[in-house]
Amino acid sequence: MKKKNTKIIKIFTIILLLLLTTGCAKTLTDSNKKPVKNEVTGQNLTKNILCKPQNKATIKAYKENKVDIDKLPSCDNYKITSGKYEGLWTSFFIKPLAFLLLLLGSKIGNYAVSLIIISLIIRLIAYPITKKTAMQSELIKKAQPELNKIQNKYKNKQDQESMIKQNQEMLMVYKKYNINPLSGCLFSLIQLPLLIAFFEAIQRTPAIFEGKFLGLQLGTTPSVGITSASFYAYIILIVLIGITTYLSFKLNSAANMQDPSMKMMPIMMTVMIIITGLAMPSALGIYWITTNIFTIIQNILVKRSKEVNGKA
Repeated sequence: MKKKNTKIIKIFTIILLLLLTTGCAKTLTDSNKKPVKNEVTGQNLTKNILCKPQNKATIKAYKENKVDIDKLPSCDNYKITSGKYEGLWTSFFIKPLAFLLLLLGSKIGNYAVSLIIISLIIRLIAYPITKKTAMQSELIKKAQPELNKIQNKYKNKQDQESMIKQNQEMLMVYKKYNINPLSGCLFSLIQLPLLIAFFEAIQRTPAIFEGKFLGLQLGTTPSVGITSASFYAYIILIVLIGITTYLSFKLNSAANMQDPSMKMMPIMMTVMIIITGLAMPSALGIYWITTNIFTIIQNILVKRSKEVNGKA
């Protein structure tokens, strides 16, 4: 277990180093240091975009605020090597992701669909890790009655000797069911940089944030979109973010759901994500819904396979 934990710490350290060397999206500001908004969509524009915008209002906003967009490649001709080197994070994560989104989106004819497809491909690649996490959750649920007995046994004992014995007995249960308590951390460490990478790629690529999908302006946040004529599309987006987030957390919960505080956890997390989702570009909301649906289906399949194996 120590070796596995060491690996997780090393991976986390590498991710931190990458994020420390990042060149992130910068908000375009006017002479008064106020964010510049697209007059049509109400979206805050990004200063260090990767390719030329096509929307006239967007082009006007950049030129009025002295951003030289003429030197940028068109989004149709964008390549991974386009532009200058901006550090490991941008050069090896953001630019390749933006390139893939643009390449697939140009062939399909819609950048939101390309975002959904690439999100699913990434989740399929990470499936061995996420499946293991889901299986660990099921094993912890199975071991929960024994863990509860140990916790109740030492409930009123706060001395050091009792706490050591409690930890030892819990570790024996983990060993019995082949549980690694930290195994679920691995995909969480991967998921956060992925979310940031998609956010950066969306914010810095005009063809994507200018795109539309089922009434949604991909670069517009729901908090702005609900004031537009297509408000219903943004309301549906937030509702889907909420429902899929709740089901994802609930199905993936390894805790004893009889505990009232634990019962509230999926609800609290869902509320937090909904509030965050109101300020996220709609394209990022689509990515979040896609990954949630994948997680829900994966957890249902893992649970069914465990039930089949248990009966066998």
